Parts: sequence; C-alpha cells; structure tokens
Amino acid sequence: MSHIPVMLSEVLETLSPKDGEVYVDGTFGAGGYTRAFLESAQCTVIAIDRDPEAKVRAQDFEKEFGERFIFVEGRFGDALELVQSAGYTQVDGFVLDVGVSSFQIDDAKRGFSFRFDGPLDMRMSGAGESAADIVNTYEERDLADLIWRYGDERKSRQIAARIVAERETAPIDTTEKLAEIVRAVVRKSPKDKSDPATRTFQALRIAVNDELGELERGLQAAQNLLTQGGRLVVVSFHSLEDGIVKTFLYERAGKMPSASRHLPDTGSSIEPSFSLSPKKALKPSDEEQAQNPRARSAKLRGAIRVRQESAS
Repeated sequence: MSHIPVMLSEVLETLSPKDGEVYVDGTFGAGGYTRAFLESAQCTVIAIDRDPEAKVRAQDFEKEFGERFIFVEGRFGDALELVQSAGYTQVDGFVLDVGVSSFQIDDAKRGFSFRFDGPLDMRMSGAGESAADIVNTYEERDLADLIWRYGDERKSRQIAARIVAERETAPIDTTEKLAEIVRAVVRKSPKDKSDPATRTFQALRIAVNDELGELERGLQAAQNLLTQGGRLVVVSFHSLEDGIVKTFLYERAGKMPSASRHLPDTGSSIEPSFSLSPKKALKPSDEEQAQNPRARSAKLRGAIRVRQESAS
C-alpha cells in the first residue's frame, strides 16, 4: 500500500532539518514525514501516534535508524509528558499532519470511510466510544448538534431524525448502512463533488477522536516544548482545524485583534511567543493536487518560537 505524505516538500522547507536537532512528529502514521526528516539530516525524531498499527510500522524505523528514532505510543495532545518520558525537555521542531491517515481510511475494518463497507468504528486508538456507540445511543438533538457543529451539515436535524427512526428497527453498525441513511436525506447536488455522507462521517470521526480538543492541546504542548528558534509546522485538512491553528498562531504572534469588537484590543501588550513563518497558509501545488486527491483541501501553517517561557 503506497502512502504519499501531503505537502512533503513544503513541510521540509518550513522545518528545515539540521544535524543534531530533535523533532517531534506528532502524527507518525505511515512515517512519511519522519523518514524525510531522518534522511535529510543527522537528527533525532520522536514519533507519536495513538494508533496501535502505527506502533507496528515503527518497528522497521527502529531497526533502520537506531537511536535517532524514538516511537512513543499516545496522543499528541499529551506530547509534553510523552516527550519528557523519552528523556527530552525541549525540541527544535514540532510537526502535525492533522486528521485521519490514508492507512486508516483504506482499512475497511477501521470504519472511517463509506467507500468500503465495514464496522462503524472510527477510533484511532481502537479504544473508547465508537461511531456506532454515538449513532445508536445519542439523543436526537445531541446527534443533530454534533453533525452540524463538526460537519457543517445543513440537514443535520433531518439526518438525526432518520438515524433515530432507523435504529428503532435495528442497530446502525456498518459504514454502508449509515451512508445509505444519510444519502436518503441529503441528495447529491450537481455542483457538489463529494458524497452526501461526507460531512456526517467527518463529524462523527472528529467527535469519536476529540480531534479539535486534541489539536488545541497539541499546539499548547508544542509551544511549551519548542526551544527558541524552534519551528512549528501544521498541515490541516478542513476549516475547523485550520481555524484553530490560525487563531493559535495569530494570537501568539500578536497578529490577532480582540476576540470581541466591543472589547479593547490588548494583543499588542502581550509579548509574542511565535513569529509566523510562512506569513500566510500554503496550499499544495496544482501538480500535487492532481496526483494526490487527499492533498486538495490541505493547508500548511508554520511559525518560529521566539520566546521560551511556557504559556499558561
């Protein structure tokens, strides 16, 4: 199975790996970024992933790169503790490729995609509440709110109502069954290239894995771990993720006005802890988008740590 790291050249340029430095790859996945870092310089990479299958793939990296590669099983939101447990208190770079990996999407038994019929699971770690648990137990209103908030699905209430009605007959426990329910409510528009079930599946995946909360915690961990001059690189794939990254970086770079126009702008009085680098989000090249459909919605944001004190 081939794996294509999204925006690899841009990630490498932004991180700029150097001999002797230490980097965190917070979303190891198939190891595409990690391999590129280790091959670009005589550096050390601390790779983090909560997926048990990533731990298996990491074994080959341990054999190939020896002490320069350290794998830690866990969530990147806990990176501060995980990196410290690996023997490091500061790092020179922190990279996140947010969201689900191609390995997870392409494995039917993981239940991330409606392209393959499989159990309605979606758990990156394989533990905790699954998508089937949410679909079959949540109250209709809570289900509708979740689909709207995380999927931006305009017909969230109709979808939730149909789900509740269908589960009265039999549990909704496969990806195909859920996709059929959503498609019965949301008709495909000629202008819309995506499947009508896309937004609902995205919403459930985000909820199951607490992806937005994880991202917020991961960004804070990166700020606390990065040494002065350290680089933060984040590749995200939808507006909810990118909004969190943009707000985090702009606030800490002193580029964000007050959250409310009714309150005074106090941002200028806070000493910046990051400088934006690049200044604006990067998009993948037309060539990459043509070769790798997953890259089409990607955005890369980066920043350089300019102050070492950890923020509260």
